Amino acid sequence: MRIHVTFIDRVGITQEVLALLGARELNLDAVEMVPPNVYIDAPTLDADVLEELREAFLRVQGVQSVTVVDILPGQRRRLQLDALLAALADPVLAVDGGGHVLLANPALIALCGRDPTGEPLAALFGDHTLQSALAEHGFRLPMREVTLNGQSLLLDAMPISETGNQSNQPLAGGLLTLYLPNRIGERLAALHHDHAEGFDALLGESLPVQALKTRAQRVAALDAPLLIQGETGTGKELVARACHAGSARRDSPFLALNCAAMPESLAESELFGYAPGAFTGAQRSGKLGLLELANNGTVFLDEIGEMSPYLQAKLLRFLSDGCFRRVGGDREVKVNVRILSATHRDLEKMVSEGSFREDLFYRLNVLNLQVPPLRERGHDILLLARHFLEQACTQIQRPLCRLAPATYPALLGNRWPGNVRQLQNIIFRAAAMCENPLVGIDDLDIAGTAVAWHQDGEIGSLEEAVEGFEKNLLQQLYGNHPSCRQLAARLQTSHSAIAQRLRKYGIPGKT
Repeated sequence: MRIHVTFIDRVGITQEVLALLGARELNLDAVEMVPPNVYIDAPTLDADVLEELREAFLRVQGVQSVTVVDILPGQRRRLQLDALLAALADPVLAVDGGGHVLLANPALIALCGRDPTGEPLAALFGDHTLQSALAEHGFRLPMREVTLNGQSLLLDAMPISETGNQSNQPLAGGLLTLYLPNRIGERLAALHHDHAEGFDALLGESLPVQALKTRAQRVAALDAPLLIQGETGTGKELVARACHAGSARRDSPFLALNCAAMPESLAESELFGYAPGAFTGAQRSGKLGLLELANNGTVFLDEIGEMSPYLQAKLLRFLSDGCFRRVGGDREVKVNVRILSATHRDLEKMVSEGSFREDLFYRLNVLNLQVPPLRERGHDILLLARHFLEQACTQIQRPLCRLAPATYPALLGNRWPGNVRQLQNIIFRAAAMCENPLVGIDDLDIAGTAVAWHQDGEIGSLEEAVEGFEKNLLQQLYGNHPSCRQLAARLQTSHSAIAQRLRKYGIPGKT
């Protein structure tokens, strides 16, 4: 039986209460003193003895009440803590200031294969520098790689102070959380992509899109490399994400690397990671690459045709047996990752020219999809335009507007060399510049778009694109806002910045 005694706090009252318990030689499992309360867990206490004990307690000066409770506060807190630790999917352990394990949650015990309570960190992780590093930095460390039972993990540390105030010393120890690499990968995937996925995200009702969806749904379920081909701007990454969402790996990370966006050395470290001290400026603890972070999930290699010959060879080795070495490392790492790749280039032609490895091409092209260009999708152009217009209005926080029917022939008749991406950019510009609820043909920059699209669907350069957009925007707004200050107010910037740009583009009446 568990009882709760409340009293008026005075010197010696707790000793008198405990003396009454001792006189009856009751077995006590726990006594918790939280003045002006005492909680008692006495398993042998029965109802008859309780009545006699209650009368004795109430005769003590200052005792106010004696009640039966179902559980002691400390026991309740312990149960809550155990439930919280058990609910955590990531392994967690608490350590004292000397680096000995005080507490481990079930996930840590399962990973370790035993309860490590009482063990030093050096014995647990086989790393004699970890405790000194934790002590040196006050149990605050950048995420650090450790190994437990041969498993690579990322360790995050949080200090625990004796007072509960993290700014005060001394520290009582720390709370260490361990993350499997793919748990970090899941968070990265969620951080980098927050909009709808799946085949419902592939908007379109045309026959080419219906055929693409049908084939994509079939290949999504097949756990083999997939090559997605199509012109620039057709939405190849969207197709890749839909295939991941439709696969058995849907609950694991989806991480992407644009092979054309970075030099060979950086692309290699991003994809494969690097070992501690691999090169000047490298993190002391090394770095996990996308392949490790996406373990059991999917890695999407965009613009695979731009990959260097060296990286092609290293990727081929990985596709052969699922193993690789980090940059500067000598340890073989094995992961289970599905590779999806995409390109707007003709890889077969590149193979015949010797600029792309034939053996890698066949490894990547086990399954394939061809994404149709926008000009072949008929009235999907109007469907997408309306969708992008609604999206743009929401993004720039303006009332919803719609396309005038007079815009339909121009939208349907355009060749769209930049495909869906070009359409989205043009609709966004129209939403930003048009002040009427109805977007007309004059609001659509179709004939000579501000972005300089070339025949292969690529833009000339970032500077060219930005300048074209900026000039077009100022030209269209100047008619209704014919002064620097009016334009500055409309675009929420300084009038001096507007004056400088008007002079730069030679727009009349710029002063």
